[in-house]
Amino acid sequence: MADLIPWRGEIDRLRDEMDRLYERLFDWMPFRRFPIEGEWVPSVDVSETAKNIVVSAEIPGMDAKDIEVSLDGNVLTLRGERKQQKEEKEENFHRVERVYGSFFRSIQVPAEVDSSKVKASYKRGVLKITLPKVKKQESKKIEVKTV
Repeated sequence: MADLIPWRGEIDRLRDEMDRLYERLFDWMPFRRFPIEGEWVPSVDVSETAKNIVVSAEIPGMDAKDIEVSLDGNVLTLRGERKQQKEEKEENFHRVERVYGSFFRSIQVPAEVDSSKVKASYKRGVLKITLPKVKKQESKKIEVKTV
């Protein structure tokens, strides 16, 4: 079994690449919405205003420094790991519903955005990412001159 451990990184990278491919092909159907063992997936809301795309993700119980946000073209990726806090006292749990472990979520952004102006904030367990839309050039009538 120990021989398989080095392959985990490559398998994870392959799975992430497949997820991105499926998200691009089927952006209406999030492929990684259901996590594999040891992972969980944050719920997200994606909204749009005249100037921005806003993504809000529920990621409770973490520090902002433990959340990674990246933008590749029009695919926004969230990843991190929520670690279980272990105490030295002896406890017998009757119910365990909170989820721990790594998470990964890719979201196709529904409009072209200015990556240099993206802002992210984390407050009360909610990650909010504001992605300013690229201003569209207005149509311009071009005069044709006789030469």
